[in-house]
Amino acid sequence: MRSILGLLLGVLLIQHTLAAAPQDQSQPNILVIFTDDQGWGDLACYGNEKNKTPRMDQLAREGTRFTQFYAQPVCGPSRSALLTGRYPLRSLGWGMPASEITWAELITKAGYQTACIGKWDVSNRKAIVERMPNAQGFQYYFGALGANDGGKVTFHENNTAAGSTTDMGSLTSLYTDKAIEYLENVRDPNKPFVLYVAHTMMHTIIDASDDFRGTSEGGLYGDVVEEFDFETGRLLDTIDELKLRDNTIVIYTTDNGPWNQDAYTNKKKGHPEGSIFWGESGPLRNGKGSCYEGGSRAPCIVRWPGRVSAGKTSDAIFATVDFLPTFANLADFEVPADRKIDGVDQTSLLLGTNKQGNRDNYYYQGNGVRQGKWKYLIAEQSVYGYARDLERPVVEELYNLDRDIGETNNLASRHPEKVEMLKILMNSIKADNTIKPVQKLR
Repeated sequence: MRSILGLLLGVLLIQHTLAAAPQDQSQPNILVIFTDDQGWGDLACYGNEKNKTPRMDQLAREGTRFTQFYAQPVCGPSRSALLTGRYPLRSLGWGMPASEITWAELITKAGYQTACIGKWDVSNRKAIVERMPNAQGFQYYFGALGANDGGKVTFHENNTAAGSTTDMGSLTSLYTDKAIEYLENVRDPNKPFVLYVAHTMMHTIIDASDDFRGTSEGGLYGDVVEEFDFETGRLLDTIDELKLRDNTIVIYTTDNGPWNQDAYTNKKKGHPEGSIFWGESGPLRNGKGSCYEGGSRAPCIVRWPGRVSAGKTSDAIFATVDFLPTFANLADFEVPADRKIDGVDQTSLLLGTNKQGNRDNYYYQGNGVRQGKWKYLIAEQSVYGYARDLERPVVEELYNLDRDIGETNNLASRHPEKVEMLKILMNSIKADNTIKPVQKLR
């Protein structure tokens, strides 16, 4: 009798142990923190001398800071590129079709749980269910389907409307609270997770909470930057408190360059002249919407203790389109084979075994291309009106970004052979498009 009871107790103990077992450490958790319209030069660790960003500076000391990382020049296209690993000429930005495959869908099949908090912006800012987060691989969603241009956001929780607010200063802490709640109370601690936190700030109309408004040296914009820094610190502290730090990859970046075209924005948004404080591109030319570096070169910091080098700065070319194939390697899922994937696997770059990474070029949304240090731009650039440089001659441009990060010295007339070479590369990227509709893999 005792032997039978002992056997039963042993079975129950084994079952309890299995139920409480920690997740497989070979599959890291992934936390993507994605801000909106934040400039390359907004953080102290990227050279800003006004904004105090101690938590982001700490993150940079604990991980690798990338100086030549690219998103896209505007919001929706940047998000469809990040989610699909495909340039917006294929993934279609705000109009991303339901047939696109996101890394969230693929990683779910690899055993991950997935959550998206914040700004979605790839379903034409509408509640089109088949193009909303739940249909695109995210098991949990809370946030706004679009931007806050009018000073109001409307929320959805999963596919259900969940109220609205006109208090723009509440959004950064709200999204952080929701992310913390997910980590503490919603996720299954026995499974790996991907948490994608896409903030609305620093997208105009900007605002900070009462605790931060008027406290920085950088005006209202600086207040918003410093509040984001504080709230991100809260989220990172939660990762530590839950003992998730060592097996969680933290990726911080932003969707495009900063609003820094005052005349357009003050008029378009109805703000009085001089009332808005804009982000900084640092040494980069122009900002959001532009095909110059200030439009799409973004800050990026990656931390993974013991795997990604701490305190390192990398000048390798890296981009949001690289997330999908990199996550595929790290989480063990297959990259779609039925469509063009523009991203490349950057695992070796992150782990420090390949200092230059696997990318040597970047495509500037139809306006040009970069390969290595050389960047080519077409003469008739198609950029958003607020980002157009009215003083530039309408000519082809060629820049050596190693020597001229601010794109001040046009070398096209001196190096016609490089211009032709880069035009061929640009056209080859454009031509490699998927013409017929693609079917979603199941």
